Amino acid sequence: MVRCGWALLRKYGNFIDNVRLFTKGGCGGMGYPRLGGEGGKGGDVWVVAHKKMTLKQLKAKYPQKRFVAGVGANSRVSALKGSKGKDCEIPVPVGISVTDENGRIIVTTLKPELGKIMYNDFKQISVADLPGLIEGAHMNKGMGHKFLKHLERTRQLLFVVDISGFQLSSQTQYRSAFETIMLLTKELELYKEELQTKPALLAINKMDLPDAKVKFCELMEQLQNPEDFLHLFEKSMIPEK
Repeated sequence: MVRCGWALLRKYGNFIDNVRLFTKGGCGGMGYPRLGGEGGKGGDVWVVAHKKMTLKQLKAKYPQKRFVAGVGANSRVSALKGSKGKDCEIPVPVGISVTDENGRIIVTTLKPELGKIMYNDFKQISVADLPGLIEGAHMNKGMGHKFLKHLERTRQLLFVVDISGFQLSSQTQYRSAFETIMLLTKELELYKEELQTKPALLAINKMDLPDAKVKFCELMEQLQNPEDFLHLFEKSMIPEK
């Protein structure tokens, strides 16, 4: 969901392409204070992935490159609760990144999401989906401590890492998948060493992207023989365990 501003869609693959769009959420409707009426909420702008969509098609279909959601309806005597404004959808290809004009990724998890998984025997486990950690999270960069404290109450960790690597913004250094794993481990160590003793799983995502299988084979080699690649890291980036 994009509320307002500029969005940059970037596609990674055999070639690089990007589209700069203007997006704006809808304004809310007027209320009716005398009768306690409430204006409708403004519409939202949604980025929706489609397998057969390309950025070239997006440019051709929407030459103005403006996506504005509808305005919420005003409250009135016959309808004290105004209806919600019409949502606006941006059709995009699978595998893109959505950033603001400063290069910050804006389509991501912003707060912990809690849920439960129930099995056939009625046993259940709680799952917490935490926002991605950034370098320096142990020093409370971003919202580091606010997110890291949730890990202390978990029994098992699941790391989800992009096979193409990660770059927080155009002003920060790109990290490969292997570097990302090492840095995540180091962040946990620097925040609280006990977290390294928790059982952990590693999931690699974005495997549908071009060259993903080649990169995965490289990553497996690095994970199976990490000592052979430690010379690529600064000493401060290498976990002690």
